[in-house]
Amino acid sequence: MTERTDTVVEQPPPPPDPPRRGLTRRTWTLVISLSTVLVLGLLGGFARVPYVALGPGPTYDTLGQADGGDVVHIEGQETFPTGGKLTMTTVSLTDDVSLFGALGLWVSGRYALAPREEFFRPGQSEQQVRDQNVKAFQDSQTSAEVAALRYLKYPMKVVAAEITKGSAADNVLQPNDQLLAVNGKAVSSAADVRPALEATKPGDQVELTYKHDGQQKTSKVTLGKNSTDDRQNGFLGVLPVDRADVPFEIKISLNDVGGPSAGLMFGLSIVDKLTPGELNGGQSVAGTGEIDDNGVVGRIGGIAFKMVAAREGGATTFLVPAGNCDEAKQNAPAGLRLVKVEKIDDAVQSLEALNAGKDAPGC
Repeated sequence: MTERTDTVVEQPPPPPDPPRRGLTRRTWTLVISLSTVLVLGLLGGFARVPYVALGPGPTYDTLGQADGGDVVHIEGQETFPTGGKLTMTTVSLTDDVSLFGALGLWVSGRYALAPREEFFRPGQSEQQVRDQNVKAFQDSQTSAEVAALRYLKYPMKVVAAEITKGSAADNVLQPNDQLLAVNGKAVSSAADVRPALEATKPGDQVELTYKHDGQQKTSKVTLGKNSTDDRQNGFLGVLPVDRADVPFEIKISLNDVGGPSAGLMFGLSIVDKLTPGELNGGQSVAGTGEIDDNGVVGRIGGIAFKMVAAREGGATTFLVPAGNCDEAKQNAPAGLRLVKVEKIDDAVQSLEALNAGKDAPGC
């Protein structure tokens, strides 16, 4: 009899589970986190904020040279040696700032952020703002020249700066013609022109005496009406300005700078070059201030940044417009003496006092 042996028939193993498709929760978390960081990085690096960054800008010694020539050059008149520095200061303005860039500038403590609309009007391009600043800078040069030469007692004259098209003066006067008399009244300053027309009305004929290309002329013109205001007197249509009546020329050359606040330092540089001695006592003096034809120094912006730039440039004295004194006192760097000025006369007298070891009005 044959023995039978129990055997076990093994079944083949079940096929392995198919691989799970999709990402695990951990992987999803990592992907989302990285994506968030990437998006924030792109936004921070490329997204622009509606702010500009303000900080200390370049400084220029108005007694020195820039761009290969004298900043202030006087031709046709004796000048005197100068020493030390009369430094004009500027504020840097950075536009088109990214979110991360703005944060970085702010955290540095050297810059401040300001709403862009304070510097760029809606619809105004950067080029338009630049053009306006260049025009203001050129006007400040002219006012500095007039103020300095008026302080030094040089003679003045009145010239036609602008002429309104279609006005009484149009086709009679040309820009830069010198006004000698209006309506029979002598004109020795720009302020004399309006009073000369006070008793007139539109339609009246008045006589103009002027110089064109060095030749004196007289013409009769019929006054019109000024459509831009409610004054009832006759309208001549000329913008009179004071200019120095001197046989020499002053050239101020400085590229890539805008705004009006260099006027005071330009004026002082002209005074220094046209008078014996060193106005600054051979020291490093910096300052700022808009100036008009009569030498009045006006308030400016960004003085805290300008003082930082001045001190870093080695200045020990800083000329401050009277209207900026409170702000200047709160932000003055250590080692910088503040001198308050209201007119170019004040600035000259204060520097002379300091040179003589005397005190000067401070903020």
